[in-house]
Amino acid sequence: MKRLGVSIYPEHSTPEKDRAYLKLASQYGCKRVFSCLLSVDKPREEIVEEFRGLNDYAHSLGMEVIFDVAPYVFDRLDISYDDLSFFHEIHADGIRLDEGFDSLKEALMSYNPYGLKIEINASFGNQYIANIMSHHPNPNNLITCHNFYPQKYTGLSFSHFEKCCKDIKKYNLPIAAFVSSNAPGSYGPWPVNEGLCTLEMHRELPIDVAARHLFATGLVDDVIIANCYASEDEFKELNKIDSGILTFKVDLEKELTDVEKAILYKHQHFVRGDVSEYMVRSTQPRVTFAKESVPVANTRDLKRGDVVIVNDEYSRYKGELHIVLKDMPNDGRKNVVGHLPEHEMMLLDYLEPWRAFCFIES
Repeated sequence: MKRLGVSIYPEHSTPEKDRAYLKLASQYGCKRVFSCLLSVDKPREEIVEEFRGLNDYAHSLGMEVIFDVAPYVFDRLDISYDDLSFFHEIHADGIRLDEGFDSLKEALMSYNPYGLKIEINASFGNQYIANIMSHHPNPNNLITCHNFYPQKYTGLSFSHFEKCCKDIKKYNLPIAAFVSSNAPGSYGPWPVNEGLCTLEMHRELPIDVAARHLFATGLVDDVIIANCYASEDEFKELNKIDSGILTFKVDLEKELTDVEKAILYKHQHFVRGDVSEYMVRSTQPRVTFAKESVPVANTRDLKRGDVVIVNDEYSRYKGELHIVLKDMPNDGRKNVVGHLPEHEMMLLDYLEPWRAFCFIES
């Protein structure tokens, strides 16, 4: 099951603010929490006291908590790979290894007696995960998560991201990735605030577009907001996403009739199997609305990214919904109801035969 998550950095906040944020996130369906011990420079006892209460509160909201760590954190807190009781003591559900050990240790850690998840860095692109798998880890306790990148222009390229994910998918391991809130004043674990995302192409995008893109790839199971605090408006937009369906927004060009509105937003859509190079077709609305009228309106020539409903002049096909893939003339029988926002045009690449899709009403 695909999930949304949030991040908190208690060393930069207060328990009251973090609890309020977790409560808000849970109200909008978030199920996991990322936090970071890499940036925490406190004695072991203080960390236990500070984090355990927050973790218990997250659990009360039905949320899972995973901490980012590395070998130097183990050294600083006197933790051994074969004794993970400290993380059990703070009531964590798992640890993410931002930097790894030697592959054998990771495999052995997956058999810890506390059932802690061992989350492996998914962004390396080498044989690290394959090496871990060669040591026969407990697959029930092994998951993966990409990095986030605070510095502008340092995020992953899509090609590298895709390669990493496909390599991991061979082992049926879950994959998480990060998106960035654009809320004023949002921050991460480090004193660099240029957005926190996995893919560089997502850095300037609205948070819901980045999340919809990650889900559209079919490569990611969990999407986590890396910086905090995301705004309630951002949570509202994320909450509209059905992670199993390719989801678009549309900038309307005309006032929709009741029938057009029902076709666009209420009807179930899927890509017809015999796809044209010029458009994808959702043909079932023409059956559902066969007896309804779609008056002629806004019949300009068609551009890639246009969303079209066939009008009354094309009687056999009236009510079909098309998404245009290639520029073409309009003979007057197709109403252009709107156009995909420019930053969503990348989602057209995922309109494969028989794939379900839908439109979010703004």
